[in-house]
Amino acid sequence: MELTLIRQYHERGVNGTLSIGGQRICDTIELPWRNNQRRISCIPEGRYKLSKRYTARFNLHCRVENVPGRDAILIHSFNRALKESKGCIGPVTRLEGPGIGACSRSALRKLMETLSPYFDRKEPVFLTIKSIKNESAQKGE
Repeated sequence: MELTLIRQYHERGVNGTLSIGGQRICDTIELPWRNNQRRISCIPEGRYKLSKRYTARFNLHCRVENVPGRDAILIHSFNRALKESKGCIGPVTRLEGPGIGACSRSALRKLMETLSPYFDRKEPVFLTIKSIKNESAQKGE
């Protein structure tokens, strides 16, 4: 299973679209790019293996494996990257601004419903993160 996250970079946060085979699952929010610094930056673009995880705090969610120079990177619910994230990826139902979204729990539930059959069959699940180049991203808006 291959997921793709296409990012748009902004000064106050990163917005993205998460899809499988070109079919949109949800949008995403992340911290702005700050040279992959722990707890204050989104992670680098690349290809990462995902694993299914459950905790009392985040319930069912994903762990992003083998991020260079980082650990404990998750895909879990949050709606404001600057206030609630420490470098993780937040699925959201809709974007409301750079690094700001809405209805994250619903988006995470949809994502996990999509991925759980693959995890349950022990099939590998990968996330490829890329960016699109556009005028506003280049200006840092």
